[in-house]
Amino acid sequence: MPVITFQPGGQTIALPRGSDLLEAARQAGVEIDFPCGGKGTCGKCIVRIISGDVDSNSLGVLSASTVSEGYVLACRSKILDTPVTVEVQEPIGREGGKFSDELDEIQLIRHELLPEDYQFDPLALKWVLQVPPPQADHGLSDLERLTRAIQNQWGKTEVVYSLSVLRSAADSLRQENGQVTITLIRTPQHNHIINIEPGDRTTRHYGISVDVGTTTVAVQLVFLPLAKIIATRTAYNDQIECGLDVISRITYAQKPGHLQELRWRVLRTINRLIKQVCSGHDVRPHEICNAVIAGNTTMVHLLLGLNPEYIRLEPYTPTLLEAPYLTAEQVGIEINPQSWIYIAPCVGSYVGGDITSGLLCTDLATPTDQVHLFIDVGTNGELVIGNQDFLLTCACSAGPAFEGGGIDHGMRAAVGAIERVEIDAASGRAVCQVIGNVRPRGICGSGMISLLANLFLSGWIDAAGKLERSRPSPVIDTGERIARYIIVPPEQSATGKAITLSEIDIDNIIRAKAAIYSACALLLDKVGLQFSDLQRIYIAGGFGRFLDIEKAMIIGLVPDLPREKYRYIGNSSLMGAYMVLVSQEFQQHQLNLARRMTYIELSTEARYMDHYTGALFLPHTDRSAFPTVHALLASAGDQS
Repeated sequence: MPVITFQPGGQTIALPRGSDLLEAARQAGVEIDFPCGGKGTCGKCIVRIISGDVDSNSLGVLSASTVSEGYVLACRSKILDTPVTVEVQEPIGREGGKFSDELDEIQLIRHELLPEDYQFDPLALKWVLQVPPPQADHGLSDLERLTRAIQNQWGKTEVVYSLSVLRSAADSLRQENGQVTITLIRTPQHNHIINIEPGDRTTRHYGISVDVGTTTVAVQLVFLPLAKIIATRTAYNDQIECGLDVISRITYAQKPGHLQELRWRVLRTINRLIKQVCSGHDVRPHEICNAVIAGNTTMVHLLLGLNPEYIRLEPYTPTLLEAPYLTAEQVGIEINPQSWIYIAPCVGSYVGGDITSGLLCTDLATPTDQVHLFIDVGTNGELVIGNQDFLLTCACSAGPAFEGGGIDHGMRAAVGAIERVEIDAASGRAVCQVIGNVRPRGICGSGMISLLANLFLSGWIDAAGKLERSRPSPVIDTGERIARYIIVPPEQSATGKAITLSEIDIDNIIRAKAAIYSACALLLDKVGLQFSDLQRIYIAGGFGRFLDIEKAMIIGLVPDLPREKYRYIGNSSLMGAYMVLVSQEFQQHQLNLARRMTYIELSTEARYMDHYTGALFLPHTDRSAFPTVHALLASAGDQS
């Protein structure tokens, strides 16, 4: 069989003729992005043939000039009978890669969202006990004396011990004259003793809150005695190489062995981030005794190794919405093996624990008659409308564009990302604001929205998102089959390559914004309200920290309403996970919210497609829905 060698790592694999390079890379342990799931449509699995030949069908997705330089799509390239050497670029988002976020300087959650009167009462507690020494005439075992001490000193009954505690109890009880520290996890059914340590170890007490997003994963290390966040780190979800959205990953999971691959990919991401938050803070992962994980329903299934196939098949039924008691050892999280892994409750196939966590940060979680709208502008695009009387929710497939996925030079909101763009109306040239005030490496979601809005206002793109070719400008490149707008020339970028936005990228952004807006419109239809009836709109999602609401209105992402009605709440999924971690009250409140919510399946709603079709233009085909935007367009036209 021919041998395939991958550079620069030097990995080799022998496979029969007819196997594709993507499968060869997978078996050789070489990471290649293929967000379309290997269908040959995204153009991301591009590699270069250094030596040898392959049978490739990459033209059409790649330009003729690109193919002539030896580049092919791995998924569309079949192995022949001769050896071949392939050069693979480092995937975006890998640690040390061009878009890695080494410092994670960006504040992801906002502490002012915590209710002033919330009760600090973490799910995991550490208590010091004084256990009497054994006496021959009492006949009490170590376990009986420990249980009595817990009952007498802390009033806890219904105590359950893990086997690891029983194995260490004898030595621990005899090292510090009977003084021990127990770690206790409280659930509605039992008090779980998950650790016993000699002496007073109450200051070594940590938990983590985790947001498992389709595109990005965030982990926070929390010092539980003070509810203090010590460190936060984020990274691209390693699953992104297997598909950009939940549907492509569900499809990918159906191939033999791929479900377990998706599971270990997300576990690898989480565990790597855990090591990072512990590093430099004198914390050992074993000292973490509780984790609260929030994620959409598909991400929860993939994390637990559950078959997600039936999430996308009518009647769209997941394996579970509320997870049972799970330990870190069972799940694969590399902290104290007996730690409780609390999975935030989900609501439906496409509305998960990230949303029930996010609602904790809003007035939708409080007794109020006012109607509020919650929008999580992420890959899955979840929304909730309601008040104290009702909560209606849905999810739309917005795609990963706003988090940098599916965009040629897209990246998440990190140092080096273009976050805001102004356009010189006459020349079309861009003036960019970059996170961290460094040379740009790419453009994040808020930058895309800012760019699109200003290109539209200045007449450089039309309502369909097509670039203006009739006006001569060095920033419009029509040399390739697809026109591109040059945001940053190569000599000004950190990568030495031009940062551009193609018409395909623009189409992806317009589809993403249309999905969000039309879902908002459908929810209002369902409850018989207008946009003007909304008291407040909460914008969640990591990129929204930099979002200019006016620019979002101009492209039709959000409704044309007074600016003061909008409130950005950051990564509300991570914030809600943190709130549950530090307060048992929030845990119960979250569960109640999840059980109150009514889930709307958009795929069964004919009216949704009507709204979506109208929203596939800037800002919308219905001019009356965006009076402020059309006034701005008229003003810009008068000035030109």
